[in-house]
Amino acid sequence: MGDPYILMLVALAVLAIVDLVVGVSNDAVNFLNSAIGSKAITIRNIMIIASLGVFFGAVTSSGMMEVARKGIFNPNMFMFQDIMFIFMAVMITDILLLDVFNTLGMPTSTTVSIVFELLGAAVAISLIKISANDAESLSAIWEYINYEKASLIIFGILLSVVVAFSVGAIVQFISRLIYSFNFEKRASYINALFGGFAITAITYFIIIKGLKGTPFYKDVKHLIEDNTLLIIAGSFIVWTLISQILIKVFKINVLKLIIGVGTFSLAMAFSGNDLVNFIGVPIAAWNSYEAWSVSGVEADAFSMGILAKKVPSNIWLLLLAGGIMVVTLWTSSKAKNVIDTGINLSRQGEGHEKFRPNPLSRIVVRASMGINAGLSYIVPKKTLAFVDSKFQKPVIELPKDKTYELPAFDMVRASVNLIVAGILISIATSMKLPLSTTYVTFMVAMGTSLADRAWGRESAVYRVAGVINVVGGWFLTAITAFIAAAIVAYLISWDMIMIPILLVLVAVLIGRNTLKHRKKTKETKKKEYIERAELITINGVIEESADHIAEVAQRVNKLYTNVVNDLANHDLNKLRKTDKHVEKLNNEIDDLKDGVFYFIKSLDDTSVQASRFYILVLGYLQDVAQSISYISRASFKHVNNNHKNLKKGQLKDLKGIDNHLSDLLSKVSDAFTNRTFDDLDAVLVEKQELLSDVSDSIEKQVARIRAEESSPKNTTLYFSILLETQDLMSALMSLLQLYQEFHLSTKDIRK
Repeated sequence: MGDPYILMLVALAVLAIVDLVVGVSNDAVNFLNSAIGSKAITIRNIMIIASLGVFFGAVTSSGMMEVARKGIFNPNMFMFQDIMFIFMAVMITDILLLDVFNTLGMPTSTTVSIVFELLGAAVAISLIKISANDAESLSAIWEYINYEKASLIIFGILLSVVVAFSVGAIVQFISRLIYSFNFEKRASYINALFGGFAITAITYFIIIKGLKGTPFYKDVKHLIEDNTLLIIAGSFIVWTLISQILIKVFKINVLKLIIGVGTFSLAMAFSGNDLVNFIGVPIAAWNSYEAWSVSGVEADAFSMGILAKKVPSNIWLLLLAGGIMVVTLWTSSKAKNVIDTGINLSRQGEGHEKFRPNPLSRIVVRASMGINAGLSYIVPKKTLAFVDSKFQKPVIELPKDKTYELPAFDMVRASVNLIVAGILISIATSMKLPLSTTYVTFMVAMGTSLADRAWGRESAVYRVAGVINVVGGWFLTAITAFIAAAIVAYLISWDMIMIPILLVLVAVLIGRNTLKHRKKTKETKKKEYIERAELITINGVIEESADHIAEVAQRVNKLYTNVVNDLANHDLNKLRKTDKHVEKLNNEIDDLKDGVFYFIKSLDDTSVQASRFYILVLGYLQDVAQSISYISRASFKHVNNNHKNLKKGQLKDLKGIDNHLSDLLSKVSDAFTNRTFDDLDAVLVEKQELLSDVSDSIEKQVARIRAEESSPKNTTLYFSILLETQDLMSALMSLLQLYQEFHLSTKDIRK
């Protein structure tokens, strides 16, 4: 009887390691964003500090392990077999769910996922047990589920979103009034007091409170609990004096010290709070197996009331888990992807926005503007002027080729992010509540960025849309986790053969997501987007625009051929895929046009000619992309509506135009890729032949209509493709003429 459960334990151990990897990839955003975004410390030092914090946090996490055993369900109502089914379902679901979010680059909550997975799996097994027992009704579900504790956990998680955002915004607003954006000019005693407060809060709540629930706490419990106020007051005085000495004697920026200590403590809080999410379930499964294996009772008859008792965690297992987390932290590309999302939404300056506006974000921004306007009438003008003066950002004079070194936000905001998040998380940890570190740190960052006026009229609608998307993803996490875990638990209880099948499915899906992520990362590296912050010369304009033209010509060539071939085969699925690629091309060109402002600002001179040239190039590229978009959409719509296939004569003419256009676009792509611009003359001559082919095809179709054509839909589609091909060629040739003129006119300048 023991063999299948030993195999299940092995599977749970492997799943725990995988869960640690995908979990850290998601949660790295929690404690790295502030330090990386502020650029206060080098990346290497940030990673070292965070790694040490994770190790120390692993030791303090044992008090949280009770959540997996008895926090969501009443273990005495379940047999050993039931418990193993629940734990297997939870781990399988958790890995799949987190990996999907990591691949998308969306920070989600490992705490919420594990809580709702435990709830979903426990509810599913409970319902199976109730249905098999004629003496129990559906209302008996409340005897199986620890609904009071579960409700408290869920309520605490939801409340943390509001509290974190509000507290972050309030503390940041007050901090900015004290510091302004010229914090270097503040009196040293202000910096020292701020340092004393910040480091006291961090050391007390993270290091001292974090010891609660660990084996070491009982030895110092009487010293801490009897002298709380004395410890806090003494720490404040000591840290304030140390901060003053560091500032005056050693000329150290105390904000950097706060960010370093804060990153360590937040990493420690993350590890102490979230380690239970990754290994709590497998450890609980091992404890269950130990109790059952010596009982001599059948697996489906041994009650798991033993889990209700407190069981000390193995310190070596915790440290091993901490080691895996640290390695993942240094190596995970998905972690970097999630970190970018958090920094992008909270950065102080403008730039490329990752998220697109939605109706709700527009409503929120308009409502906020209305409230702002109302407050301006209520609050005295002198008060408003004073507050505004504190939020005036200094103009930082940097060479244009060095502006990329500017941080996403300053050290004051980074310090507040770390202090507030650390305190909130450590309070929850000390109360043994599995608070979501992701929710807290993300919402604190959003609250501080809002209070810091980082969301201006130019970016607010995008940032709010991003927050809505992320928060919406959190709720989706809860619903998906509950339903998926319930389904997996049902499948496992139906037949244990489902366990290896589901494990294979996990391996295949994670492998597939990893390959897709690597492919996406490579594509991103290949993109020839202009780095807006880099110095751009006229040579740079020539080079960058040539790359864009070569890329567009190559892709349009492939897309046009795909449309013609798929239309000939009446292949709806391929036309749908082609349409998605066309949409992607249009979006990329739109992004380039959105960045024209930054492009012009980064030119190394005030050349109106270069700016005008680049704007026109993008305009013509957009015309080309819109033409292929219309052709693709019209073809997809025709086939999707089940209209008649094009006639053989029509398809033959289209294929001839496609071959001619393909040859011409290949020459354009080669000319711009190899910078052989003298070859453009031959291309300009050849375009007339292609336009003649298109005109001939139009005349042939007119003749067909008079003689034999009986399908108005075919005629509409055919004429649409031909006319848009003409427009595509006109835009492309205008682009080549423009390029040729600019290239010749700037030859002398570039020499």
